[in-house]
Amino acid sequence: MKQNLSRNDFVRQLVTISDFVIINVILVCLIELLPNHIPLYFHNETKITLFVVNAAMGIAQYFFQTIVHYRRIDFDKIFLRVFQLVTTHVIITYILLSFLSPKENFFHISFLYAVTSFAVIIISRFVERSLLNYLRQSGHNSRQVVLVGHDQALIELYKAMTSDPTMGYQVRGYYANREMKNCPHTLVYLGSLDDFDKEMQTPDVLIAEEIFCCLSHDYNDFIAQIMRYCDANVIRFFYLPRMFGTYRLRLKPEYMGDTLLYTNHTEPLSFMGNRLIKRTFDLVVSAFACLCLLPFIPIIALIIKMQSPGSVFFIQERTGFEGHPFKCYKFRSMYTNANADTEQATKDDPRKFPFGNLMRRTNIDELPQFWNVLKGDMSIVGPRPHMLHHTEVYSGLIDKYMVRHFCKPGITGLAQVTGYRGETKELWQMQKRVELDIWYIEHWSFMLDLRIILKTAYSIIVPDKHAY
Repeated sequence: MKQNLSRNDFVRQLVTISDFVIINVILVCLIELLPNHIPLYFHNETKITLFVVNAAMGIAQYFFQTIVHYRRIDFDKIFLRVFQLVTTHVIITYILLSFLSPKENFFHISFLYAVTSFAVIIISRFVERSLLNYLRQSGHNSRQVVLVGHDQALIELYKAMTSDPTMGYQVRGYYANREMKNCPHTLVYLGSLDDFDKEMQTPDVLIAEEIFCCLSHDYNDFIAQIMRYCDANVIRFFYLPRMFGTYRLRLKPEYMGDTLLYTNHTEPLSFMGNRLIKRTFDLVVSAFACLCLLPFIPIIALIIKMQSPGSVFFIQERTGFEGHPFKCYKFRSMYTNANADTEQATKDDPRKFPFGNLMRRTNIDELPQFWNVLKGDMSIVGPRPHMLHHTEVYSGLIDKYMVRHFCKPGITGLAQVTGYRGETKELWQMQKRVELDIWYIEHWSFMLDLRIILKTAYSIIVPDKHAY
């Protein structure tokens, strides 16, 4: 029987070997090119030094092995993994060498080695990923796939697999007791489940390298049969949760004791460590921002008062974490009006006074929300808080609208830096905003927050056309 060899593991091993080659070449080059700046221990105990460096890399690779071979991966995640790998490698190397030769100062050479190694490995990752993408587009390092079932979730999966040729999936087609509706013409109907059963019974015929099954639990016995077939022939088996109408059920595993459960929402911020990182960052940055803002408040207040009588601050109840209302603070940018709690600002809104319009375009009106962050009502990054009236309206119109309240609202958010800020004239605009908010909640990372903050800073320098 033909075995399903893991070519991705082979790619990973090649990349790992290249990392070891890179660090050894860098170390040798540093010793040869900078002999006067290298600690004497390197010259006197070159073999031990090389052994320590390679052993440290082995430990670092164990914890942070390459992910460049993943079929779908963003380069920022590769960047982060390389940073973790090099940092761990250099720290372990520094500790071991300091233990072996306590009198030597290894700090400066360790820093130079770290920067050089990081730069070279990042360049190698870019080359490796580009080469791997080219090979996959050419049909190499690809996976033969078969789909089983007629659920619409399989169509979504097929589109994801084939939308990016660099993922390297070759879908033979699908088996089902009936053909799928609205199925792409490139997704071939291979036959019924009985036909699939017969093919599984045929000796010395490998159906595919990966099988994706989307059948109801009425087919429990048949699903178990497919899994036994996959185990016997070293084929990867995946069970895809079905779609309920237009609702996509994305189940993720959780444990309650030793019992395996599945939930449709798992947020990185549900973990205490991640919440601590985010809250610490919020406190430090918002405290600094509030201190910096203090001298400017009288100036801003004076201009607001000169152009429009009324209060300096606009305080409005908005929907916050877990759907609870809170008082959101802003610099007032409009004339006092009766529609402030129900109507969004428009491009040429007559309610805005001149300085208020400038504040809205440059996000100055949002600065008091750093006080909300300090209080704990908001975070620096998160879904933007909506008016209570909009929450009431859109929660009845948009599926999963309230899911966006699984984390604290933010001063800025993913939707705002990707072109979905400002007035929502049509329902699809709010739907897209909610979709991005939920994606942020489910994929949160500290690096993602930093990227959103940098994009927000850029939008202050180059105002978004939707900022009004």
